[in-house]
Amino acid sequence: MKRQEIAIRDFLFDPAFFEEKWLLLTAGVFGSSAPTSASGSGSGQSSGRPYNSMTISWGSVGQVWNKPFFQVFVRPTRFTYGFMNQGDGFTLCAFPRQYKRALGLLGSKSGRDGDKIGESGLTPIASRLVSAPGYDEAELIIECRKMYWQDMDSSHFLDPTIESNYKNADYHRIFYGEILSVSGTDDYKKS
Repeated sequence: MKRQEIAIRDFLFDPAFFEEKWLLLTAGVFGSSAPTSASGSGSGQSSGRPYNSMTISWGSVGQVWNKPFFQVFVRPTRFTYGFMNQGDGFTLCAFPRQYKRALGLLGSKSGRDGDKIGESGLTPIASRLVSAPGYDEAELIIECRKMYWQDMDSSHFLDPTIESNYKNADYHRIFYGEILSVSGTDDYKKS
């Protein structure tokens, strides 16, 4: 995929993106041979990779504390949750439509049950500024350094319909990541 560095001031991200596509969230340490000790509920045999990926369809982008940020939500039941808590940052990748099947697999299978990344056929690559990898096939890679997290508190829901997203009371942890680097195709660059 032909990506180029995009200055953060020139980065174009339309929140309507989430209505049409998923982003692939990846956390952990690429290139490390150390076995993972990421925790999350559930059991099974993981791939042994020291990182994991999952699709996300919620998020926000903006500026806070005078820094550009991307905000992501991860439930404690997800295998990626442990990697998000341990690593220095995370990456977000967007892909062309032909990778929809691979993203479907990464969003529906758990990394604790086997090597879903290998099964997806996608190629992890080292990031420039954070320990989590991006993917060679991605048309957009956003590298974020974690700067804040907060556990969602259901007592603060002002809209009672929000609770319907949490039948198991598995409220998300919200992570704010400072956007350090963006590389992508011209579709993600202001004209």
